[in-house]
Amino acid sequence: MKKILSLLAIIIILLSGCSSNSKDILRVGMDLKYFPFTGMDEQGNPVGVEVDIAKALGEYLGKEVQIVNTEFSMLIPALQSEEVDIIIGSMSITEEREKTVDFSNPYLYQKIVALVNKDFAKKHGINDEMSVEELFSIKDTRFIGITGSISAEIPQSYGFEVREVTTDAVAEREIATGSADILVGSYTLYGKYANNKETTIIYKNPIEISEVGMAVKQGNTELLKQVNEFISQMESSGLNDKLRKDWDAEIAKKMFDETKTLDYYLKKN
Repeated sequence: MKKILSLLAIIIILLSGCSSNSKDILRVGMDLKYFPFTGMDEQGNPVGVEVDIAKALGEYLGKEVQIVNTEFSMLIPALQSEEVDIIIGSMSITEEREKTVDFSNPYLYQKIVALVNKDFAKKHGINDEMSVEELFSIKDTRFIGITGSISAEIPQSYGFEVREVTTDAVAEREIATGSADILVGSYTLYGKYANNKETTIIYKNPIEISEVGMAVKQGNTELLKQVNEFISQMESSGLNDKLRKDWDAEIAKKMFDETKTLDYYLKKN
């Protein structure tokens, strides 16, 4: 009987070593709907700028990377419940988020723009020459935003009520149909404009330049230190050059502007 129990104990130990929570695995949370930064190929495999960054981080740490596809609004809860070890997915560093996660130094910079219903833009003379202050001084603007994202947080910071929805598709439809007036966001809005050129415009004057960081669970100082060391050598190691080579064309295509390449996101100004 003792031999059987000993054998079972050995089996349990061996199986625990194969657990998905192995220290040799880095579970990276990201929402794979935002190509070319986070997306999927035709076979459903994760691809994109930040997918490649995650893989490079794994190599730097000597860990196998497991991409955990997670709805953007659920990324922080997934980190808090330890379903993922780190978030790498165009997440802007905000005071509100810093209450619940620890952010790395920035590794990308988002230029925040807006998708505007064309009739609303015409009525109020909205164009790229309009200042940000003038844009947010238009009374009774019906803002729409994604729960837990800057699309809701930025208009709220100006004192506006924001109708919050859970998906980009709903927000896009509401702007296109005129049920809402303005949607604030990042590069993904260029794609939404391309889908609705007859009914929307893009306000390109940067509303904010948002720092994008990797997020770890609060108190995970060891991983945070390693991540910051990794970010500090992304340029000198040649990683950014490789990303430029692989993704510049896709970024320009997504932005409908050949001058917009990875450097648009790597540089703050």
